[in-house]
Amino acid sequence: MVDERKLSASATFPPEVIAEIQRAADEGIYDIRGGGAKRRVPSFDDLVLLGASVSRYPLEGYRERCDTDVLIGARNAAKPVHLKIPVTIAGMSFGAIGANAKQALGMAASALGTSTTTGDGGMTDEEREASSLLVYQYLPSRYGMDPDQIRRADAIEIVIGQGAKPGGGGMLLGQKVTERVAGMRTLPEGIDQRSACRHPDWTGPDDLEIKILELREITGWEKPIYVKVGATRTRYDVALAVKAGADAVVVDGMQGGTAATQSVFIEDVGIPTLPAVRLAVEALIELDVHREVRLIVSGGIRTGADVAKALAMGADAVSIGMASLMALNCNAPLYPEDYAALGTRAGFCHHCQTGRCPVGIATQDPALEARLEPEAAARRVRNYLTAMVLECQTLARACGKSHVLNLEPEDLAALTLEAAAMAGVPLAGTDWIPGR
Repeated sequence: MVDERKLSASATFPPEVIAEIQRAADEGIYDIRGGGAKRRVPSFDDLVLLGASVSRYPLEGYRERCDTDVLIGARNAAKPVHLKIPVTIAGMSFGAIGANAKQALGMAASALGTSTTTGDGGMTDEEREASSLLVYQYLPSRYGMDPDQIRRADAIEIVIGQGAKPGGGGMLLGQKVTERVAGMRTLPEGIDQRSACRHPDWTGPDDLEIKILELREITGWEKPIYVKVGATRTRYDVALAVKAGADAVVVDGMQGGTAATQSVFIEDVGIPTLPAVRLAVEALIELDVHREVRLIVSGGIRTGADVAKALAMGADAVSIGMASLMALNCNAPLYPEDYAALGTRAGFCHHCQTGRCPVGIATQDPALEARLEPEAAARRVRNYLTAMVLECQTLARACGKSHVLNLEPEDLAALTLEAAAMAGVPLAGTDWIPGR
């Protein structure tokens, strides 16, 4: 008989670690999965906003405006991108997600006056038609790269890195490389695709400046140029992107998701979004371009409170990926038998890499994809974005701000020592920032 009193899991070797060691011993290869980091790290949940009372004057929600628009690219581009809300849809490739998901995200973003992003593998006509504002990602793989498509886009995002896998390239397993996906990427059908981890035509930041100039020439200096980096050596990466001529820098924290990569990348590479925002803002302030070169933050953004806190720390906008998929019904309690076939259940699924997405989002299988009806899915994402923006405006008004970009670090306090140190805001009830 088992003595339950003596059953105490090891902190170093809990059951899930033992299971992974034994899986690796059986298979001899690293684990690949989708989604984002599962470990608990300091996040926007560890910050609170300081609403107005006597020393600050709040705004009345029904009678006083709180604007939400953001202009990106006025520094260099003849046609800057004007967002009506400070929340954008992050890059997710056609291949990682299906055509219906792409279309739904574009329709929802257009309804709210914000942008979507192509991801790896090029642009589809359906995505361009659904998205009133579309950012074209220019990646190390160059899959689907077409100067004519770049000219059709409203902005260009040069991807140096991604929060889920900084220093690593993308993956698309063969079961998702259909005839259409393979044709767009000039790849053999049904074969695993691994993207390059760095751009083939530069070896450093000086080459990035040349690339930005090339893209400006291709587009007649019309389009804003973003540079996206995974959060690691953020202060230096942001400064170098600014020096190279970027109109906006996208910083993706380690909570950011992916369609497929090694689990060890997702959990053990990069820094959380919270310190990454602070480091990026410090770099922009040091170069005297804060609010001129725009900062877009991604990686674990879920609520209007997250948006407000990121803006208060100095970001100009945020970008959401996994959260927008949740709004499409990712991990919804539907089709339990299909989750079971993947060895999981709703709420725990991270099997984007398999192409067997039960709710029809991360798949190229026509039967599964048909479960996602674009118009109904777009309505869900539109409702979600609307709620996020209303939450952000509510909090900004409570802090006495007539524009969400007027939120500032003075409006924040931290609940833990770690968050105070990482975010650079005082511990609640004190004027102390650890480390300063």
